[in-house]
Amino acid sequence: MPEKQLMKGNEALAEAAIRAGLKGYFGYPITPQSELLEYLSRHLIDRGGEFIQAESEVAAINMVYGAAGCGKRVMTSTSSPGYSLMQEAISYIACGELPCLLVNVVRGGPGLGTIQPSQGDYFQAVKGGGHGDYRLIVLAPNSVQEMADFVFKGFDLADQYRNPVLILADGALGQMMEPVTFPDYNPEDNLVDHSDWATQGKPASRGPNVITTLHLEADKMEAVNLKLQEKYRTIMANEVMIESIQTEDADLVLVAYGLTSRIAHKAVELARNDGLKVGLLRPKTLFPFPSQHLAVLADQVTSMMVVEMSAGQMVEDVRLAVNGKVPVYFQGRMGGVIPQPDELLKRIHQVYSSSSTQVNS
Repeated sequence: MPEKQLMKGNEALAEAAIRAGLKGYFGYPITPQSELLEYLSRHLIDRGGEFIQAESEVAAINMVYGAAGCGKRVMTSTSSPGYSLMQEAISYIACGELPCLLVNVVRGGPGLGTIQPSQGDYFQAVKGGGHGDYRLIVLAPNSVQEMADFVFKGFDLADQYRNPVLILADGALGQMMEPVTFPDYNPEDNLVDHSDWATQGKPASRGPNVITTLHLEADKMEAVNLKLQEKYRTIMANEVMIESIQTEDADLVLVAYGLTSRIAHKAVELARNDGLKVGLLRPKTLFPFPSQHLAVLADQVTSMMVVEMSAGQMVEDVRLAVNGKVPVYFQGRMGGVIPQPDELLKRIHQVYSSSSTQVNS
């Protein structure tokens, strides 16, 4: 049985990356994810990888772009303002179909904002924060254990689909300490042969591998886009992950991800104690989004309520999935304020008492 260790979320993620076979980390410090960078600076080189603190987030993500072209496991991590600076290169990486792991430990905004936790980067993460028609695979942990687990999953998905994978966490998950266990994972057993496209040196038996995102002919650029869209449809069909809690008999289902889902889970328990049939659906993947699961639930329940640490971003995707079948309510906090179970319980009672009227606040 693997031994449990008490670790911060940022440090657990960093340790998991080393165990997953990380060969190159490129980053720039920014609160509240700096412990991740600091941990890798102390441990990665001694365990077979390379660590570079870049001069900026723009430099870091372009280093990831180049290193990912070698077909090795590489990553960067940052927080909201830094992630914004990376968008151009992330678009290049997605178009070039280069596997890598990205980590955004979200802080309150907009602007420089606060170092407190937020979920205000949802749109940026799942809609493509940079230019063009591209998508990232987006994983949303809700515990220190999942901060580690999703690293192994993320690298495997990145290699499988030749696509960047984003772990979207928040400042609280990065800073909190919880017990964590690491799986018995051998990177050599999970590595994918990228020699047919990666820039690893040219043998005499083939022509050069060329990685580019510049396609000046319109029909060529369209062909690249059509290939990407087909890949995204495959991801949507095969990689949705959810957690469903007491939804079988629920009248009202809460929808929440990340840290907020833990608070929503407690609110479900309190509501059940009050005799209210409330459940929770937690997306573990934000892209692909569990639209079909929500559509099925919409045929069973009388209403849904989305809980986010934002002004309401995922709520739009929930409403699209439900397609007007039931009212979708929203409860949000912003600026780094974490919602509390008792305020969610109060809102649940309000929804029960006026479930025929859609509320936005």
